[in-house]
This record gives sequence, structure tokens and C-alpha cells, in this order.
Amino acid sequence: MYERLRELREDHDLTQVQVSKILFCSQRVYSNYERGDIDIPTAVLIRLASLYDVSTDYILGLTNSRKRYPKIE
Repeated sequence: MYERLRELREDHDLTQVQVSKILFCSQRVYSNYERGDIDIPTAVLIRLASLYDVSTDYILGLTNSRKRYPKIE
């Protein structure tokens, strides 16, 4: 899972500093997410999935499909 975060960030040509600003956290906290040193809060996971236009299941490593599911209304 944590390697996918780094890959997604690099695929979008973003730095840890840029992503941390989008997530409203410090670069150090975001770095800890990528390394797996701390758990990613659900709200942050959802925001990352939205940022990269992938499913949370993809980030979590539960699927290899990047496809997002349609919103339920």
C-alpha cells in the first residue's frame, strides 16, 4: 500500500511537500504515511483517492484496478 502512494505521487509529478499541502498536513506527516510509519486516517485516504482519481481499494492494495466506483446518491 505505501509503495503505491509513492508511485501515485510520482506518476502525477508531485512532491511530498505539494501533496502535504493538499492534505493540510506537514511534509513529515505525509512522509510517515508513505513509509507506513503511521496509519492513514480514513478522511486522508479518501482525499488521496480523489486526488489521484483511483479507488481507495487500489491504494489499500485490495485490487490492481485503478477504476473508481461511481458515487452512490
